[in-house]
Amino acid sequence: MNLKKWWSFLLALTFSVLLLAACNGGDDETGTDPEEPADDNGEEPADDENGDDDGDDDTAGEASEGGNVNIAFFSPPEHQFNPIYYTSTYDANVMDFIFEALFRTDDELLLQPHLAESYELNDDQTEMTVTLNEGITWHDGEAFTADDVVFTYEMISHPEYTGVRGTYADKLVGYEDFRAGESDEFEGVTAEDDQTVIFRWEESSVTPEFNASFPIIPEHIFGAVEPGEIESHESSIATGEVVGTGPFMLGDFVEGDQYVLNANEDYWNGAPNLDTVTLQVRDQAVITGLLESGDVDMVIQPDGIVPSDVASVEQMDNVTLYQPQDLGYQYMGFKIGYRPSEDVEAGVIDTDNFIENEKLSDVRVRQAIVHALDREAMVGGEDGEGGLLQGSGQVLHAPFPEASWAFDENADIGLEYDTDRAMELLAEAGYEDTNGDGFVEDPNGEEYVLTLAYPTGNEPRENAAIVIEQQLAEVGINVNVDTPREFPAHSEIVENDDQSIDMYLMGWGLASGDPDPGGIFTSHVPYNYTRWVDETSDEMIQRGLSAPDAFEQEYREEVYSEWAEYVSEQVPYAFLWSMINNWAATDRVGGITEDPVTMLKDPHLWYVQE
Repeated sequence: MNLKKWWSFLLALTFSVLLLAACNGGDDETGTDPEEPADDNGEEPADDENGDDDGDDDTAGEASEGGNVNIAFFSPPEHQFNPIYYTSTYDANVMDFIFEALFRTDDELLLQPHLAESYELNDDQTEMTVTLNEGITWHDGEAFTADDVVFTYEMISHPEYTGVRGTYADKLVGYEDFRAGESDEFEGVTAEDDQTVIFRWEESSVTPEFNASFPIIPEHIFGAVEPGEIESHESSIATGEVVGTGPFMLGDFVEGDQYVLNANEDYWNGAPNLDTVTLQVRDQAVITGLLESGDVDMVIQPDGIVPSDVASVEQMDNVTLYQPQDLGYQYMGFKIGYRPSEDVEAGVIDTDNFIENEKLSDVRVRQAIVHALDREAMVGGEDGEGGLLQGSGQVLHAPFPEASWAFDENADIGLEYDTDRAMELLAEAGYEDTNGDGFVEDPNGEEYVLTLAYPTGNEPRENAAIVIEQQLAEVGINVNVDTPREFPAHSEIVENDDQSIDMYLMGWGLASGDPDPGGIFTSHVPYNYTRWVDETSDEMIQRGLSAPDAFEQEYREEVYSEWAEYVSEQVPYAFLWSMINNWAATDRVGGITEDPVTMLKDPHLWYVQE
């Protein structure tokens, strides 16, 4: 077996929540070093001979033509294949073959031009001029132009838009008026000509390349569709109708089972070697056997090989195991509040309307829950023995894994495992066992039960639900573990604020290393699923991106260290762990581009070697 590990690869980068939701990975990517204002820093480096722009010219051998590669992952997509509306990594696994952005990350997680040829920033980084590569076409042969870029940003800013991607545009000039329907023109993104697009921000942007890295959708397809109908339009969901600029096109699929992607022979960056790629949804318990038998060629993000099977995969002579440190994490979210049903139906996020969940509104209760969780035991020992992860991960106290430049080993963060302290906090908050049944009642003497929801598809996370139930029972908290749902259904009840759940298990997958937490933790953003409203946190997050100070990484490190201490005390989440990824590929597949956040980079370079 070949073993490849990337342990230290992060520089100064820009945030991506795309995350997303399942473990939200996503396909968002970032750009040049934000330590100081850039000046004409967007010139594209010369292409590699192998066409992947990643700084290496390594090839595994002669690329053969044709064939199919079978790829496995473990939870079904939500079946939304439009970048402006998807919310899960599992949908992103399909869309990564189809859609592209102006910028994408290189192997050091720095954003580089992709659909863009080059870009220039003005001195104060309030304006960026992007020149597009020539000769790019959509899958149906129509030319890709600056109008498509403008249209995409108009759609995620439109008054009828109900998706979660508005944070890519909300700092652009004129966003508020356009979003409110008070202006028909969006000044923040304009086309100077077919090959030139200009982004303008209200204030200096610390992350301009990231803000311009959203996947582009075709105006000629969706321009005639009412904005409120794009999500359900056939070109967002149907075989043969989803149109992008990427190396593969969506072909036949069996929903929830497999998705065939057909080669785009006219791909602007070089026709794919393969004829097809088949994405298969397979149970995590059987995936190792399928890999060994050759029925599966690759096992990809977000979940990879289950930790308990890693040793077996290491013994396979024909399999390469890829083990980058995950930039994402698993967590248990506390539903501190809920949106009212009318806001859910309207797609509105109005913090003034949030309904308080009295079961979890007292921070002492949330702190007690975290103190009661033995997360070290969940992860397991460094020798790989025991735990849900067999030692293949690290306990988190804030959303910054050790690989992140925002991680501060000296920060006073974290609520350690301490059952005595957990019970003290519960008593202080008025939660005591008044009837001798072993479980606390609430301050009014009423039965106190917390319902925990979790999805199928990730074995360690599934097992964590039972462990959490048992550990909280030790301090007198009665947990009702809800019947598990497939991820799309689980994501729906979390996003839509189902008031029958109090806690939920989920993960965030981050496609780049910039630690800006605003896309998840700012009070008013859609991904703030806990509905935690905190002005102090919001102010800290904003400081982390405020120019000119935030052009210096040292300044941002200090801000995020302070914020990490604060969020670990306020506990909107019980942060659980960040894994070491366990992705795999058989030797049958050549041309794989090594990348710290995805197995799916440059699939047009893949080839079959029998």
